[in-house]
Amino acid sequence: MRRHVFAAALSVLIATPALPDTAARIVTVGGALTEIVFALGQEHRLVARDSTSTHPEVVEDLPDVGYARALAAEGVLSVKPDLILATEGAGPPETMDVLRAAGVEMVIIPEIYTAEGVADKITAVGTAIEAEEAAQALREKVAQELAQAVALATANSNPPKVLFVLSAASGRIMAAGRDTAADGILQMAGAKNAMTAFPGYKPVTDEAIIQAAPDVVLMMSSRSNHAISDEEVLALPAIALTPAGQKGRIVRLDGALMLQFGPRAAKAVSDLAKLFHGVTEMPEKS
Repeated sequence: MRRHVFAAALSVLIATPALPDTAARIVTVGGALTEIVFALGQEHRLVARDSTSTHPEVVEDLPDVGYARALAAEGVLSVKPDLILATEGAGPPETMDVLRAAGVEMVIIPEIYTAEGVADKITAVGTAIEAEEAAQALREKVAQELAQAVALATANSNPPKVLFVLSAASGRIMAAGRDTAADGILQMAGAKNAMTAFPGYKPVTDEAIIQAAPDVVLMMSSRSNHAISDEEVLALPAIALTPAGQKGRIVRLDGALMLQFGPRAAKAVSDLAKLFHGVTEMPEKS
């Protein structure tokens, strides 16, 4: 269903008349979109980005208009954009309505957590900023890299069961279910999501985690001084009683790389596959 929705949205986008030449000031809301603009060689047109846009590092020199799902219209409008590129789910809706009412051109790019979704995202951005030729070349390059990475990652005949922990604040685990970026990247990296009984990211009970019996716990690496350590995760009662906890199998990867499904998706798949490789032989932590 989501693939059909994306195709419909993309067809509308492609059918839209070309943006005027004055659309030179672009705000990106979504890390993958920012990376695509850079990869297309159009970074000189960026005047601001949201807080999820952290790659390449030079992008952090641009004004930050806030978190993608908690934007303030005043902050976005203050940089006088001609075009806003935003991922599906950007908001809140009231802010997006204000931005539209202000007459700013806006293109919403659907999020689909597959290799095809990555390729279509590149095409959609290229169309929106009138860089179709460069987008086609980038699409082909990324699609080839991703196909190779997925083929290698999924060659394992005994894929590990992985619990993706979004957060474990106060010992309460928020895990990734189906239809999430985490679920999509796990499948592409040759692993099984341990939590498929529910969609989205939700708090899970100790009983559910113990019953899921994950082989590995996957978390995002964090630069925050308040991030929970591996030792603290392993000490949680629910984790301690799983194969992952008993063997000390916790792996981490940069969240922006892992979950944004942009031009670096092949690297995310390869890095995760390396982390998961041979987990049955991983030594126990003392």
